[in-house]
Amino acid sequence: MSRIRVLPEVLSNKIAAGEVVERPASVVKELVENAIDAESSRITVEVGQGGRSLIRVSDNGCGMNRDDALLAIERYATSKIYEDPDLYAISTLGFRGEALPSIAAVSKLELITREQQEEAGTRIYVEGGRIKQVEQAGAPPGTLVAAGQLFFNTPARRKFLKTVNTEMGHIADAVSAIALAWENIQFRLFHNERGIKNWAAAESSFDRIVDVLGPELRYSLYPVAAEGQGFAVSGWVSDPEVTRSTAQKLYIYINGRFIRDRGITYALLDGYKGRLMKGRFPMGALFLQIPPEEVDVNVHPTKHEVRFARQKEVYELVRAAVAAAFSRPRQNSAHAAPPASEVRETPGLWQEPAPQPNKPAPRPEDAAVFSRTPPARPSPEPKGGPEPPPQSSQPLLRERPCFRSMRIIGQFRNTYIICETENALCLIDQHAAHERIVYEKLVNQRNQANIHPVQTLAVPETIELNYREGAAIHELIPELESIGITLEPFGGNTFVVKSLPAILADKSAVPLVTELAETAAEAGYTPGVEEGIHACLTVMACHGAIRANQALSGEEIRALLEQLDQCDNPYNCPHGRPTLVQWPLNSLEKRFHRVV
Repeated sequence: MSRIRVLPEVLSNKIAAGEVVERPASVVKELVENAIDAESSRITVEVGQGGRSLIRVSDNGCGMNRDDALLAIERYATSKIYEDPDLYAISTLGFRGEALPSIAAVSKLELITREQQEEAGTRIYVEGGRIKQVEQAGAPPGTLVAAGQLFFNTPARRKFLKTVNTEMGHIADAVSAIALAWENIQFRLFHNERGIKNWAAAESSFDRIVDVLGPELRYSLYPVAAEGQGFAVSGWVSDPEVTRSTAQKLYIYINGRFIRDRGITYALLDGYKGRLMKGRFPMGALFLQIPPEEVDVNVHPTKHEVRFARQKEVYELVRAAVAAAFSRPRQNSAHAAPPASEVRETPGLWQEPAPQPNKPAPRPEDAAVFSRTPPARPSPEPKGGPEPPPQSSQPLLRERPCFRSMRIIGQFRNTYIICETENALCLIDQHAAHERIVYEKLVNQRNQANIHPVQTLAVPETIELNYREGAAIHELIPELESIGITLEPFGGNTFVVKSLPAILADKSAVPLVTELAETAAEAGYTPGVEEGIHACLTVMACHGAIRANQALSGEEIRALLEQLDQCDNPYNCPHGRPTLVQWPLNSLEKRFHRVV
């Protein structure tokens, strides 16, 4: 008996589905891309129970006749590839005949479609990959595809689905990413018959980017535009001071297709060289136009990853375009400049920072948190990068030093505090040190269930999040309240911030809560998970800490050293970076050949 067999068609379709249909968001992505290829101007996505019970995508595109509709649910049937060269010059987003049979193999699929010139449409019902019904149906021009009971016939895969909110968050992210690149199309998203988001057709890519990424970015975006080597790149990137802790809100597109490419991301970050803090990511969207024959979109089943024929040239174009964006004035709308007051809040890099006024003497009641001055802009690092420390440097002496006993010498580049002990020269990273102090204060407040002192905001601040961030921050509300952040839902994914811990009272609530929501969503926060709570407290500590490039008075430095002595772990910030580096006296003397 032969040991090698040809698999039944139904089983092979399920294997193909495993490549294309990773989760409900994969189904939404494939169906929406098909709708775009059908030249639709309106696309509606309706989801039930995070995609478990229903995914329905309807459009007003060109539609299909009966014969084409039947062919579309056959494997390897498509209207977009005819000859071998077409496979290597793909200019569309999806292949209707590639996704539909894979989706139909693991769901109960209904397809209703009608061409503009036809009087009646066609309805096809497929269950687990088998056609059950084909009939004529009344329908508006366009196509509707409904996938119900996803993975009903593959229970092992169904049980690996995450919570409803998590899956719905991935769906919302997928639709947002597609909508950002197609501003001429209206996208509507519903969950359990409730409207989640309506992206109306926009006049420009700038308006759609602001709609997707948030209105607070309107006056913080720089235009990017460059051409060369047969390629073109355009888009918008955020001011170096407007950043996030993850790259979630950094979107890259190749010929209208949303992709993930580490090389392009690194090239974009390289364009910010000398302007970004380590571990921070800008926001924005870049649209690359590359001849289809020079980019392979078939290296991954979901087409999220691509391969370039001239990779180096593409990366260099992106790097140079982003770098050039900061050498010219920022544009804030299609033709209008922003109000002067808003420009002053986030000045562009072409402006000289305003001189700082004389700082008032610190008040005694502020000794615990410092009276802060606006941070100056960081100076670009020398081309060769920062100088490495002497080889004899030691991160920490084994014996715990007493910070308050150190003699203060001064500051280096308004970032590192220089001190000395009897036997060592010490450098203290002021941001990392104060981050540790703020973090431990927040932890202690939470552990003691003590929300005092709290600063009630005179004017509550409103913040709008995306679906996944909104769901994560909603679960986090009780924990945030225990440390002094009062949030109230305000409908949909909008929240009102009513109070902050006093230690963060001079900070804007919107960027703080936005990053908390992003961190919670990224960490997959659920109540009681300490890792997620730690991540959120770390974000709060970072926002509450004094910054690098900030001049400190002697009183402020002394208060910082005294508070470090009270910390359980004064030697590392919450991210794990060292707060203190020491050079023992005998090591320095050896470096200068003072001892044999």
